Order: sequence, then C-alpha cells, then structure tokens
Amino acid sequence: MIRLHVNIDHIATIRNQRGTRYPEPVIAAGLCELAGAHGITVHLREDRRHILDRDVEILRQTVQTTLNLEMAATAEMLAIAARIKPDIVTLVPEKREEKTTEGGLAIGSAPVKKSLKAAVKKLHDHGIPVSLFIDPEISDVRAAEAIGADQIELHTGDYCNAAPGPPRDKELARLEAAAEEADACGLILAAGHGLDYVNVQGMLHLPGLKELNIGHAIISRAVLTGLDEAVREMLGLLMDVEEA
Repeated sequence: MIRLHVNIDHIATIRNQRGTRYPEPVIAAGLCELAGAHGITVHLREDRRHILDRDVEILRQTVQTTLNLEMAATAEMLAIAARIKPDIVTLVPEKREEKTTEGGLAIGSAPVKKSLKAAVKKLHDHGIPVSLFIDPEISDVRAAEAIGADQIELHTGDYCNAAPGPPRDKELARLEAAAEEADACGLILAAGHGLDYVNVQGMLHLPGLKELNIGHAIISRAVLTGLDEAVREMLGLLMDVEEA
C-alpha cells in the first residue's frame, strides 16, 4: 500500500489567523494517526506563517508514526532539524511571497547543488534521512542521487493544474519517467502537491511510488466531514490499488 503522510500546516494557518491557541496542530496530528495515516508532514517556514517552532518540538515528542519536516536548506533550519531530529527532512525551495511551494528545487544549478550536498551531509551526520522536493525531470532525479539524497518527492503541481485529457496525460508521463529513473537510481519515491480526492487516482500506479504527501485537500474535506473521515476516505482510495 502507498503510505499517506498528512500535511497539517493549514490547521496552524487557521489558528494563526486569529492568534488563538486553537485549533491545535498536535491534536490534529493525533487524529490523523488514529485514522490510519502513516506519517505527519509539517513545513517550518522562515516567516513562521503557519507551523511554529513549538509545534515541531511537541510533534517530535508525540507523533507515533513518521514526522516529516519540510524546510529550506538554511543554517537556521539545519540547526533546528539537528536539535529536534525528525524522522526525515524534506528540503524544499522557499520564497517569501509565495502562497505555497511553487515548484521543485532548482537542483540543476551548480551553486544549489553544492549547497544542497552540504546540507544533506550535515543532516546525515545527525542521523537524519533526507528527501529532496524536485520537479519530475530525469536530470533532476539524477542530480538528487549525486547530491546524496535518500528519497525524492516529485512535485505534482503541474499534473494537478493541467486540464483533464491530453494536457494532464502529458504531465503524468513526465511523472512516470521520473519515477522510473528514481527506481533505477535506488531512490525511495514520494510525490505530492495539489493532490485531491479526484486527481490522486492518477498517482496510484506511478512506478515504485511509496508515499504521498497530501494536506490542503484533506484539511479542506475535514472542515466538512471531520479529520477522521477525511483521512480514512483518502486511505480508502490508496488501498484500492492494492486490491486491483
């Protein structure tokens, strides 16, 4: 079965909107795990727009499955990861003005490669596995292997934003080619960004896919149905592929 990691950033977004103590991301994480989620993902941004340092610290003590910390490869974030020791770190690009992550790391650039290689080594020195969030390009997959990543997460935003039919099929083909290359490189494969209860179906037969990171769609569904039902519904979709 494909593992489901639930991104709970937007629970914190709602809390921070009014500066209250609720809704509590830590409680949301527990509800997701009780519903069957295989992991919890949070993105600690430089501007702390949603997840806060205290959230990550408490989640490290309470998450019973896998805690995936998304972060930029900055000195500040590397120090936080080294102290908290999440189960895995996903290095992502970060721009202050963006609403959400807009694409994968610019991994083809020599300076970025050098910086990421140093970041990966530092995290490995602290016993933390590293995933790189990249666009579905064969060259980027190969670069991730060269940098020393343990895992990659393919950016599915272009696939999700493409119109159904030939445009989406084209993006799915890109993802499939990148997935095959990841397998050839011996990289663990994850995917995420923009996936919902409809377009996730296209991911279920991606070669070698082990994990999906899904947040906004689940939290949005939970507003109407509750977190337990929202997580179980997504898990049901992922289980279908195993039974087919």
